[in-house]
Amino acid sequence: MTIAKPITLGVLALQGAFREHINYFNSVIQQNEEKYSNYSIAVIAVRTKEDLEKCDSLVIPGGESSSMSYIAERTNLLPHLYDFVSNESKSIWGTCAGLIFLAKEIENAVDNQTCLGGLDIQVSRNAFGRQVDSFEQKLDFSGFIPGCHNFPTVFIRAPVVTKILTNGEGLASAPNKVVRSKNSYVNKAPVEVLYQLQNYDGKENQLIVAVRQGRTLGTSFHPELSDDNRFHQWFIDEFVL
Repeated sequence: MTIAKPITLGVLALQGAFREHINYFNSVIQQNEEKYSNYSIAVIAVRTKEDLEKCDSLVIPGGESSSMSYIAERTNLLPHLYDFVSNESKSIWGTCAGLIFLAKEIENAVDNQTCLGGLDIQVSRNAFGRQVDSFEQKLDFSGFIPGCHNFPTVFIRAPVVTKILTNGEGLASAPNKVVRSKNSYVNKAPVEVLYQLQNYDGKENQLIVAVRQGRTLGTSFHPELSDDNRFHQWFIDEFVL
């Protein structure tokens, strides 16, 4: 008799769309019972250091990045999140606000906002405008997710990656308008641009909306609001197992 390997996948539940992520992951696991029969995957909400210590992987959801950082600091979870993103045996995914929170630098941060420094990128908050400017668009992710054509992406006050930080860039003092992570961790893996949104508003532009760096993934959009769980299945298959 084969003993299933236990895996704990956490979703940071300080603020934002954490319930949606939990529901999507549970639906993937339920729909693929045979595929994942060698594993016992538990999906949990993470609010405390004790919750985080159980996790093999962590998802940071969409919401409000500054509120997330304030709550993490106020509850003393922030240093433990620094440790988690610095542990290369773990995997992490940040969506929308989660991408901002995972970044090394935030270009237009609000007062006292912090970030975790897990991705060597600079991000710009609300890059597409205000809530009223939110939009949905079907994108072809088959270049990195096999067979994933026409994925319905949801952009709500979404960030974009404005800069890839290389060769120690961003580790020195940042310009006044840029907030830099206090985490000294250096991710040695290269930053891979997974997807650039082209010409989304009829203008010639290429906006970076999905990146990975080793075991860390960041997306500008909200797959948990898409009515499609293929991105969540790919995260489990590619980053968790």
